[in-house]
Amino acid sequence: MSSLIKDMGTNGKRLFIARHGETIFNLAGRIQGNEAHTPLTQRGFAQANEMGSALARYLEDSGNDLELVASDTGRALQTLSVICEHINMDWHQVAADHRLREINMGEWEGIYYHALDGQLQIDREQGLFLSQAPGGESYSDIVGRLKDWIAEQSFERDMLLISHGMTSRVLRGLLTGREPLELISAPMAESLPQGSMVQIVDGVETIIHLGSGESEKA
Repeated sequence: MSSLIKDMGTNGKRLFIARHGETIFNLAGRIQGNEAHTPLTQRGFAQANEMGSALARYLEDSGNDLELVASDTGRALQTLSVICEHINMDWHQVAADHRLREINMGEWEGIYYHALDGQLQIDREQGLFLSQAPGGESYSDIVGRLKDWIAEQSFERDMLLISHGMTSRVLRGLLTGREPLELISAPMAESLPQGSMVQIVDGVETIIHLGSGESEKA
């Protein structure tokens, strides 16, 4: 791993990053994107509960004065609301930001994965999309909006952040100083099961809770 990228530190503060819980589109095998509201399934709520319980145990007596940040999608906010119950925080204090949304899948949003009939190339080993959707984003686009978001953060308090599968992996890659993968021209942290939460402090990542869900699907 390379040295930490300049200005990507967290000022010594803890940044807890999690992906939203399973949704009805995840369960059905449909591409989510960002426009459709795809509520959590029962399993998704259970995953959010597990992450909330794990975070509460991890924080213990260190205080729950976290800055709350999330993608502005319904599934991310639902997940945040459940986690906040466990740490006695008001999720309405969230700073919802569109830059933390999932990769834009353009014309493929809402389509069943199997219906794309080979148009979407996926690296199964690394869990990466190798095809850019018509009218959608590249991984480099995600890097650009996440760097803008990071540049605005003062990291004066610990932070809880709820995002998405691909986006959270790029964010973790940036914050831990990973070199861009040649295949996608973007830094990418390892894939973790849905329902997982990590902590990053000045480039060092620690797994807080390892979920039991499936790997990435946008």
